[in-house]
Amino acid sequence: MQFGVVTLFPEALMGIVEAGVVGRAIRDGKVDVFTESPRSHAHDKHRTVDDRPFGGGPGMVMTPQPTMDAIGTLRQRLPKAKVVYLTPQGSVFNQAAATRFSQAESVILLCGRYEGIDERIIDSAVDEEVSLGDFVLSGGEVAAAAVIDSVSRLVPGVLGHPESASQDSFAASGWLDCPHYTRPEIFNGMAVPPVLMSGDHKAIALWRRQQALTRTRLRRPELIQSSALTPADRALLKKIESEDF
Repeated sequence: MQFGVVTLFPEALMGIVEAGVVGRAIRDGKVDVFTESPRSHAHDKHRTVDDRPFGGGPGMVMTPQPTMDAIGTLRQRLPKAKVVYLTPQGSVFNQAAATRFSQAESVILLCGRYEGIDERIIDSAVDEEVSLGDFVLSGGEVAAAAVIDSVSRLVPGVLGHPESASQDSFAASGWLDCPHYTRPEIFNGMAVPPVLMSGDHKAIALWRRQQALTRTRLRRPELIQSSALTPADRALLKKIESEDF
């Protein structure tokens, strides 16, 4: 999987993605991250990449030429990649989008700064706009790192266990994940649920599914409404609901 990132702060982005799981994937050659700064394509001696907005108002706007040239440079390296602009105005990025991105050979992520980028960049070069949620960041680098991390986890061989990604929150069932425990068996007077110590894999699987369904029902009920429940899931949900009374 190859990522191209247009960013004014490549060191900030790489400081995040070169750590942990993604960093190991980069070192192992399973993931590549290429950065390109618009400042490298600015033609004046100050390497200017922003200017005041037409019509007035606060802040600055990223100018089109340096950003377009940075995108063009990455497109030469990644000719099949779609350009994804990271913006609060985009569709909310989720696990389904991460899965879709992971099935592509490459993607170019465009990080905005200041008040945003010149709209003509979006009109002529951007294929898709995505957002991490209904809030505003100072720039797209944190969002780009989040996208790279979530997509890279789905690349075969990146995670140590092949089933790790499939058992994450929002994965196969679309629900939240179940609780997890490790040693010691008792901590601060709280014990690990006995079923997890039983060695009964069928009972453990049922417990984990029930816990995931319970947690999702309490915290994110809309995820249950949008998921495809099996007859067994419906029976389990009915049992959970009956226990509330």
